[in-house]
Amino acid sequence: MLQRYATLLVDYCLDVREGESVLINVGAAAADLARLVHNDVLARGAWPIMRLTYPGQVEDYLMHAKDRQLDHASKAAQLEINAVDAWLRIASDTNTRGAASAPPERLARLGRAQAAITRTRLTKKWCGTLYPTPAYAQDAGMPTDEFETFVWRAMMLDTPDPKAAWLAMHAEQQALVDRLNRAKVIRIQADGADLTLRVDGRLWQNSSGRRNMPSGEVFTSPLEDSANGVVRFTVPSSVSGRDVRDVTLNFTDGLVTKARAEVGNDYLQAAINTDAGAKFLGEIGIGTNRNIQRPTRNILFDEKISGTVHLALGNSYPETGGKNISGLHWDLILDMRAEAGGGQLSADGEPVSINGLFV
Repeated sequence: MLQRYATLLVDYCLDVREGESVLINVGAAAADLARLVHNDVLARGAWPIMRLTYPGQVEDYLMHAKDRQLDHASKAAQLEINAVDAWLRIASDTNTRGAASAPPERLARLGRAQAAITRTRLTKKWCGTLYPTPAYAQDAGMPTDEFETFVWRAMMLDTPDPKAAWLAMHAEQQALVDRLNRAKVIRIQADGADLTLRVDGRLWQNSSGRRNMPSGEVFTSPLEDSANGVVRFTVPSSVSGRDVRDVTLNFTDGLVTKARAEVGNDYLQAAINTDAGAKFLGEIGIGTNRNIQRPTRNILFDEKISGTVHLALGNSYPETGGKNISGLHWDLILDMRAEAGGGQLSADGEPVSINGLFV
C-alpha cells in the first residue's frame, strides 16, 4: 500500500517532471514512505531534497527560539523555496499535543514570520498529506489499524487505479465548479448561522488530489469586504495541540467583529490577532469526499467530508483571485448534514445543497 501511496503522490499529486527539484518535508515516523517517494522522484529524473524532522521539533523551536528567530524567517529557507519546483509535506506526528503548552502568541508570531515563505510555496506545485500514526488514530477515536484503513479509503488507494479514481472525482466536481463560477452571492444558513458573502469575479477551484491528499472539495476566496452575518462551526478543531470547539464568528463588511469559542478561546483570540489579514476570510470550501463520513479532529480530512462547508480565516489562494495576505490560514468547518442539524447553501438565492445533499 505504501508504494501505491508514494506513486500517487509523485505521479499524480505533484506530477513530477524530469529536471525538477522537489522539496520533501517529512516527519521521521514516515521514513518508510519518504524513502519510496525519494526513489520515485529519482526515477522521474528529478532531484529530491529531503527535509526530515524529528518528533517534537516544532515544539522545541517554539520553546527555545529567541525573539529574532521567532519573528523572522531564515533567509536560507526563503531562498530554498524560491529555488524548488514542487513541495511535499507528509505530516506524521507521534504526539499531536506536543505544542499544547506553547503560548498562543508565540504560535501567532511564528505564523507571521513564515507568511512570505507560505505565499511563495503556493505559487509552486505543492501537496500536503498525512501518514497514519497511532497519535492520529487516537485523535480520531479509532484503533490504529482501523484508522489506516480509513486513510487508505479516503485517498482511494483501495481502488484498482487510484489515479483514475481521482480523475473521475475531478470530472464529477467540475460540474459544481462550473455552476459556482457563475455565482455572485453565497449564503450559508444553519442552526446558529446566517452568513452571506460575495464571490463574483473569483475563480472556484476543483481540488481533486493535486494540493491535498486526500482531497475532495471545491473552493474559492470570497471578496475580502463581503462577509456579513454570523456563523457557528460545529466540527471541533485540533490545532497545534489544542482543542478548539464551538466557534462562533460575527462578520461586518468582511471583518470579524466578534469571535468566541466554548473551548480554546485563548487560541482563537491569538489566531485572529496574528496580523491584519487574520480577521478576514481567505477561503470558502465545500466538501465532496463521500469516503470521509466522520470527523477525525484533523482538518485535512474533516474539511473534505461530503456535506460540510468550511471557511478559512487568513491567507487566500492566489489562483482564486484572492487578495488577503496573512500568516494564518485556519479552516473552520460547519457540518450541514441532516444528522448534524441540517442547513442550506445557496448561490444567488438558489439552493446548491440542502442538508448536505447537492441539489
